[in-house]
Amino acid sequence: MSTHEVKNRNGRPLGCLAMTAIVAGVTVLLAIAAVVAIAAFSRQFSGGHSHRYVAAAKLEGGEDEVPLLQEVWSSGASAGTKVVRISLSGMIMLNDDGWMDDAASATAALRAIQRATHDTSVQGIILEVDSGGGGITASDMIYQALQTFKKAQAGRKIVTLMGDIAASGAYYISLPSDTIVAHPTTITGSIGVIMQTYNIKELAAKIGIRDETFKSGANKDILNPFHDVTPEQRAMMQGVIDALHSRFVTLVAQARKLDEAEVRKLADGRIFVADEALARKLVDVIGYRTDAEQEMRKLLQADQINVVRYTESGSWLDLFGSRRGFGMSLGAFLKPRETRLMYRWWL
Repeated sequence: MSTHEVKNRNGRPLGCLAMTAIVAGVTVLLAIAAVVAIAAFSRQFSGGHSHRYVAAAKLEGGEDEVPLLQEVWSSGASAGTKVVRISLSGMIMLNDDGWMDDAASATAALRAIQRATHDTSVQGIILEVDSGGGGITASDMIYQALQTFKKAQAGRKIVTLMGDIAASGAYYISLPSDTIVAHPTTITGSIGVIMQTYNIKELAAKIGIRDETFKSGANKDILNPFHDVTPEQRAMMQGVIDALHSRFVTLVAQARKLDEAEVRKLADGRIFVADEALARKLVDVIGYRTDAEQEMRKLLQADQINVVRYTESGSWLDLFGSRRGFGMSLGAFLKPRETRLMYRWWL
């Protein structure tokens, strides 16, 4: 027997027993951690945690039309005029890829807006935005949802509170607001459209990769990274970008009551710090959440407001599913990113 191997009375190496004990201990600890995590998740989304839930109106409609969300008291007086606080951060994209996906926050924000729209007791939305923008259609869908919220009931108001960044598509979705509040350190603007791709034609030739594309027309594979973009195709794509850019400029001019020619001068993609954005009339107030709430009180002519926010209803099983905003969907990690037109600050 090796001098480094010690046995117990039954002849088994003590090292093996120790290793078995360590593995068993780690397994038990992991099991306990999993149980605690699942319990915490279940409490959070089943109403069992310490948040104070408030009575919500029972609304008629399907899940996609009127999402099933729980109301949590956020701030203000319970007897005040009801206002919903909705947060949107990160990339503005909409899909069902689930937990940890870029789309989770924007999708949740859209669902919250839809819920608030159908609740006649809701008089206002405080939209907290911290985003560099995102998809053109996703931004426009949220913009339209906010417009619908206001049109659904007379007297409703929207106040946007900008965070670190509220640029491009994030500024676009702020346009339905009656008042835009920027933090003193906010960066906003970047009014424009961007689309990017790669040309790897020369690299592919050097390493022996050849493209074989079968297509129905000369422009069917426009922006194919294995081919140069022709002047005609470049003009075609620039025309699309210019049209979408013009829509953005027009909406800014209408919402901010500015001359369209003046907006176009600012809409070359440049960004603005809060003070400059205020001077350019792109925002209305520089302040903080308390200032946003004060602006809402003034707009609603209310002595007090009752600010609530929404949480998703769910159970711990949703961790492993693919519900919107939940689950560890493998597709979120494996799906390739597409080349697409974006209302997005490049950074």
